[in-house]
Amino acid sequence: MRRLAPRPALLVASTAAVAVAVVPLAYLGVRTAEAGLDRIVAELWTGRVAWLSLRSLGLAAVVTSACVLLGVGSAYLVTRTDLPGRRFFAVLAALPLAVPTYIAAFAWVSAFDGLAGFWPAALVLTLCSYPYVFLPVAAALRGADPAQEEVSRSLGRGGWQTFTRVTLRQIRPATAAGALLVALYVLSDFGAVAILRTDTFTRAIFVAFDLGFDRTGALVLSSVLVLLTLLLLTGETVTRRRGARYARLGGARRAAARLRLGPARWPALAGLLGVAALALGVPAVSLARRLVAGVSRPGALAEVAAAAGNSLVLALAGAALTMLLALPLGLLTARAPGPLTTVLDRLAYLSHALPGVVVGLSLIFFGINVAYPLYQTTWLLALAYATLFLPLAVGSVAGAAAQAPPGLEEVARSLGRGPWGVLRTVTLPLTLPGIGAGAALVFLTGMKELPATLLLRPTGTDTLATELWTNTAVGAYAAATPYAALLVVISALPTWLLVARSGLLDKDDR
Repeated sequence: MRRLAPRPALLVASTAAVAVAVVPLAYLGVRTAEAGLDRIVAELWTGRVAWLSLRSLGLAAVVTSACVLLGVGSAYLVTRTDLPGRRFFAVLAALPLAVPTYIAAFAWVSAFDGLAGFWPAALVLTLCSYPYVFLPVAAALRGADPAQEEVSRSLGRGGWQTFTRVTLRQIRPATAAGALLVALYVLSDFGAVAILRTDTFTRAIFVAFDLGFDRTGALVLSSVLVLLTLLLLTGETVTRRRGARYARLGGARRAAARLRLGPARWPALAGLLGVAALALGVPAVSLARRLVAGVSRPGALAEVAAAAGNSLVLALAGAALTMLLALPLGLLTARAPGPLTTVLDRLAYLSHALPGVVVGLSLIFFGINVAYPLYQTTWLLALAYATLFLPLAVGSVAGAAAQAPPGLEEVARSLGRGPWGVLRTVTLPLTLPGIGAGAALVFLTGMKELPATLLLRPTGTDTLATELWTNTAVGAYAAATPYAALLVVISALPTWLLVARSGLLDKDDR
């Protein structure tokens, strides 16, 4: 297949995008090396580092496993069974993505006094993160080839054997991609673990940086977190199936027959409602209890409106810059796979697992010493969002580009259009749904981002997230509630767009 554009051009643009993403890693390497080998070894060779490693990896493993179970199970019920109200549950299962982990943790702590520790943090992170698995798996189930499952049944396999041996293999790439995002999200999360007082690398790093007493130790801890992320990415790459094929056996798309649940439909319905009650009901009730008191404060509405406007501007700027950087790397991933492309893709993921505080501090250093005109501007914070969320956008672009028929590009070339003309008139329009989905996901995540926003926001610029954190830190829960409620409401819109983009709201004939 001929390339959509000259590979060197895509390669150069992708390398530039990844170079932006690894700025925090370069900062981390330089500042950590300044401490000297003896100090680094002394910081690493401690029981605390071993404990934090086990704790962080254990939390990531528990949450990822639970998210895979909930995400795959919910997606299968919504797309492949006769569950009542399937489209309603498709939206309901995705909405927890609109609830930031620190809002969910704040809601649970305010509802249940004394709630803290590993398992409460695992519960909150699972309820907020399982849509990362649900959305790609549901889309994959809708697009999976039903003929393969029909062949399996014709060979005498039952429904469970067909599900485990055929269906799960068809949706494995989507499940693995969602699980990887969940694991990286858990490793980098600060809000939930801080509020629920669970010791992980992110909480230890933030405390060390915030107090300022042991910045070298914080940098070393950050380096260990990067190594753990690298091991995770390497393991995912090694275990990925080489040369696997998930194509349709037939030409046209054909809907799979729905599984009749029979008496099991009501327990399934109760299970989905129970998950929704925990993920959405507890935060909703907690926020509603304090919302009236928070809004009735003098000047509250004006403050909330100003913070909402700032959040929208910053998230839109971050989404625009992120998509600009993600477009060439996503196209390269889809059109020119290979070892070099894989390396670039994996490098983009490394910064995604860094705590926002590390990314924020690295870009402060970058702004002061390298790009001073960007210091204390909206675009430096947008650069932080691009660094943190680039993999989310790359995945959306690459998925859409991979589905775009390359034959149309060949036809355009045969009619005399050059590579960039093909890109502008054929590939970009075909990839536009993926670009839109990636932009919505980055916008949603940028609205919720907290540590980097606290460090990099321009002076005098407050957002919904920072105002929520400021009020929560001093115990002003009623004052924090309007910011939390509006943040969830605004974040619900891009979440709905992601559900609509996945095709889960489309009517079908099954």
